[in-house]
Amino acid sequence: MNLNFSFLSEHWPAFLSAAWTTLQLSAVGVILGTILGVLFALMRISTITPLKFLASAYIEIIRGTPMVVQILIIHYGLTTVGINLPAFMSGVVALTINSSAYMAEVFRAGIQAIDKGQFEAARSLGMTRTMTMRHVVLPQAFRNMLPAIGNEFIIIIKDSSLVSFIGIGELMYTARIFQGSLYLPLEPLLVIAVIYFIMTFTLSNLLQALERKLKKS
Repeated sequence: MNLNFSFLSEHWPAFLSAAWTTLQLSAVGVILGTILGVLFALMRISTITPLKFLASAYIEIIRGTPMVVQILIIHYGLTTVGINLPAFMSGVVALTINSSAYMAEVFRAGIQAIDKGQFEAARSLGMTRTMTMRHVVLPQAFRNMLPAIGNEFIIIIKDSSLVSFIGIGELMYTARIFQGSLYLPLEPLLVIAVIYFIMTFTLSNLLQALERKLKKS
């Protein structure tokens, strides 16, 4: 089998641009997903029944349906109610929603893993529940959950390939374009596989370094 990668000499900027688009989608999706995840985690552990029910229903529905279905509903389905989002925005919304459901469970587990004595100590010092969460619980929970957050980022980078279904020029979409235009069924896929590996491997090592630094501090 003879592989031909000569197309890279001319088309490598397209792959770099697609990789940048993938990173943008993933980063925004994880950042916004983390913020929403914290909110839904707090709702999930709330003593207010309606809030707890809404958070539980949201998390179970999002985690129980394929991401590609969510992407298509957001980009094409919402047009039936007059909401027309650009493809990139649809991708960001879908990744954010999907990430937030998983991050909510990560944060819930992290918060509940904190010793209850710290809650009581903070309250005995006159701190409100909100202050306790903000200054005592969440900082510790975040440090403990950093590996899980990093894993979610890596998963989102790989799952971002699904937004190619709505025409966003990320890595998978770019590979499919070159497969058709250059009549190369394998080589473009191998190229993006290497790019995905470089991104995820680099991110994994950066997160491990940050985790070691936080443990020392």
